[in-house]
Amino acid sequence: MSGHSKFANIKHKKERNDAKKGKVFTKLGREIAVAVKEGGADPENNNKLRDIIAKAKSNNMPNDTIDRSIKKAAGDGNAVNYESITYEGYGPSGVAVIVDALTDNKNRTASNVRSAFTKGNGSIGTPGCVSFMFEKKGQILISKEDCEIEEDELMMLALDAGAEDFLSEEDSYEVLTDPESFSDVHKALEDAQVPMANAEVTMLGNTMVELTAEEDIKNLQKTLDLLEEDDDVQMVYTNWDE
Repeated sequence: MSGHSKFANIKHKKERNDAKKGKVFTKLGREIAVAVKEGGADPENNNKLRDIIAKAKSNNMPNDTIDRSIKKAAGDGNAVNYESITYEGYGPSGVAVIVDALTDNKNRTASNVRSAFTKGNGSIGTPGCVSFMFEKKGQILISKEDCEIEEDELMMLALDAGAEDFLSEEDSYEVLTDPESFSDVHKALEDAQVPMANAEVTMLGNTMVELTAEEDIKNLQKTLDLLEEDDDVQMVYTNWDE
């Protein structure tokens, strides 16, 4: 899957998210709340919270909204308890799909996720059935158009901060890190005022699957749209080479 394709997909996703920012911010707020409950309200001592803040910033969530979400989570002893659940399954032509959810009702979420797969002519699998096809990585995408730093300087900045790889594509740079180094690399780029189009710890497919049949593409997109619309679903990962 080329960096150009990844960047184009991110831009398309951001454009769709702009129309429903409230929903996106609600999901991010839920992730922040869970991270605060698990590890405390100080990002310096809570790596998970620090990573989610980076993700929230790349989704244009205002700093004061992030701060309010953290303070609310830290001070709300009566907050809803969300449980983290991961579903794995297959879309058309064996495309692997991983769904991360945060829910206060496992039966509702399981039913909705199963329905989304079924309506797109896919199927839910057993835990571990597709996760071996993915690798957990920190991923930062930078638009060449928005970045004023020279490529060599940017590459050295990222690598010196702990990045594993630096890729230059047609219209973007892609910085890859191991999950533990993501925060350090993100902070180094942020301190250097590098504009990041996307920054998050994600699951990247080791082997990508290309769909050629129009019906397969339509069905997979139906599943992804239904999952994206579900309030309980936080993230969806696939090895579809769009």
